Amino acid sequence: MTLKNAITDVRGIEVGQAQDEEGLTGCTVLLCRQGAVAGVDVRGSAPGTRETDLLNPVNLVEKVHAVVLTGGSAYGLDAAGGVMRYLEEQNIGYGMGSIKVPIVPAAVLFDLSLGRADIRPDAAMGYRAAASASSAALVEGNVGAGMGASIGKVRGMEYAMKAGIGTASMDIHGLIIGAIVAVNAIGDVVDPGSGVKIAGLRSGTTLDWMKNSQAQSAVQSNTVIGAIATNARLTKAQATKVAQMAQDGLAQAIRPAHTMFDGDTIFALATGEVDADVSTVGAFAAELMANAIVRAAKLAESAGGLPGLKNA
Repeated sequence: MTLKNAITDVRGIEVGQAQDEEGLTGCTVLLCRQGAVAGVDVRGSAPGTRETDLLNPVNLVEKVHAVVLTGGSAYGLDAAGGVMRYLEEQNIGYGMGSIKVPIVPAAVLFDLSLGRADIRPDAAMGYRAAASASSAALVEGNVGAGMGASIGKVRGMEYAMKAGIGTASMDIHGLIIGAIVAVNAIGDVVDPGSGVKIAGLRSGTTLDWMKNSQAQSAVQSNTVIGAIATNARLTKAQATKVAQMAQDGLAQAIRPAHTMFDGDTIFALATGEVDADVSTVGAFAAELMANAIVRAAKLAESAGGLPGLKNA
C-alpha cells in the first residue's frame, strides 16, 4: 500500500476542511461513516470540548461518526451542529428506533486574536467541511482548524509565529496509523530528536524566557487539538489509552506542552480491521503526532502579521 502520509490512509477515515481567510479561522472534520470506536485525552488546563464525556469507556455509545477540530474558541463548537446535519442527511448516526443521531465530538482552539474576532466557525462552515470530506491527500498548513493557529506566544503576539495543521501516517505490516493536529501552542515547536527549536518565539526560546523572566504568559490564546486514527481493532478503553499515549508526541515536539494556558485535546479513532497490540499503536501514535506537529509548523505560511516558515 502506497501511503499519502496522511490520516486518510486509514480506510474509512475521510477529512474535510473549510476556512474563512478574512477571519483567519476554520474547521477540520474527520468523518467515519461506518462509525469508529473512539477515545479522548484532555491534557491541557483550558479546554473547549463537546461530547467528550460520551467517550468515557464506562458510557454507553461505542462509536462516533465524526470528530470536529475547530477554531473560534467556544463559539466554534457550533460547527459540530453543521456536521450533524450533514450526517443526518446521509442517514448516518446512532440508531434510536426510527431516528439516527450522529455522534460528533469536538474540540476547539483559540484563534480569535489573530483574524477578525467576530468571524468564527459556525454550523454552515461545519456543513461545508463535512460535505467536502474525502480520503484524498490533505492540504496542510494554513487550512481548516490550522487557519488561525500560532505558536511562541509567551511574550505576546508581536513575538509569535504562524503555525497550522499537519498530518502523518505509517504502515506497520498492515497496521495503519495516522495523525492530524492543529498546532496553536503557547510554546515552541522543536525537533523531536534533538530538541532544537524549529519555530516559535522569535526572541530566544519560550523555556529560556520563562526561566529568565518568571513572567506569566501575556496571551491566553492557545491549545493543540488533534486526532489519531488506526485500522486496529480496539475497545473504547484501549482507544482512550492510545489518545493518552499520543499526548507524548506533544511533549516531544512542543516546549512547553500542557500548560495552564493550553487545552490540549487528542482523540483516537479505531476502525477495527486488524488485530494489534495497543501499546504498539500508542507508541507510534506518539511518534506520528510529533511528526505531524513539525509539519504543521514547517508548512505554515505567513498570515495575520505573523511569519510562517513556508515562505520565511
